[in-house]
Amino acid sequence: MHDPIPTVTLPSGITVPALGQGTWNMGEKATRAKEEIASLKAGLDLGMTLIDTAEMYGEGGAEEIVGKAIAGRRDEVFLVSKVYPHNASSKGAIEACDRSLKRLKIDCIDLYLLHWRGEYPLAETVAAFEALKAAGKIGAWGVSNFDLDDMEELLAVPDGGKVAANQVLYNLGRRGIEYDLLPWCQERNIPIMAYSPIEQGQLAHHPELIHIAKTYQATPAQVALAFLLERDGVIAIPKTSNLQRVAENRDAVSLDITDEDWATLDAAFPPPAREKPLEML
Repeated sequence: MHDPIPTVTLPSGITVPALGQGTWNMGEKATRAKEEIASLKAGLDLGMTLIDTAEMYGEGGAEEIVGKAIAGRRDEVFLVSKVYPHNASSKGAIEACDRSLKRLKIDCIDLYLLHWRGEYPLAETVAAFEALKAAGKIGAWGVSNFDLDDMEELLAVPDGGKVAANQVLYNLGRRGIEYDLLPWCQERNIPIMAYSPIEQGQLAHHPELIHIAKTYQATPAQVALAFLLERDGVIAIPKTSNLQRVAENRDAVSLDITDEDWATLDAAFPPPAREKPLEML
């Protein structure tokens, strides 16, 4: 029997699982499509019903994979996608969203994010997002790769305070946001979506993480996910096409790591002592 997946509440009051599924690098090779679809379906079966994708991933290929994975079970899924900055104009964002909806074979994206800042003024992008929301094509909108100064600027534009999430690089080895951005978002109930929560697998090779994981008969990746699941208002979105790893990701929820072992991990992966620029992959 699995422990329930913790949830995060969005500003709208909707609750989503704090452990979802990412799709970066999916949809790039036709030979991998079958296993990618199967892994996403398996994750849904295990309750990881938040799926994150983007028009950038595989130039729409990942959205097509997601569309196939969620066919016939749309009501179970909280779907997140993202618009390229160069498409985030008044007209471009609406056209890009329509293309994403077509690839996903759905009528509404639950959460639509600006992938990173680009040339268009934030006010223009926000207005386009609000128009998409009014048209019922998206449920909410947010941003990605926004540092604290970006977030403050966003909240100053008309309707900018309606931002529903900020997706950033955050994991045990990339803790810079804990100094300022994370507490700032937590105070305002703006969830953080943590992409690359296992640093694209690299954290799994860290000696201290391996040592702690063995203590719990867990994998290093599971401990890395447990670190994020301990944080209020944080949603982790690991990506895998491996069915065994899908199950392992889900089981990270059951880890109960002692304060002493968290302190050991803090020593190995020190939290920030000063402000740092937002890291990106």
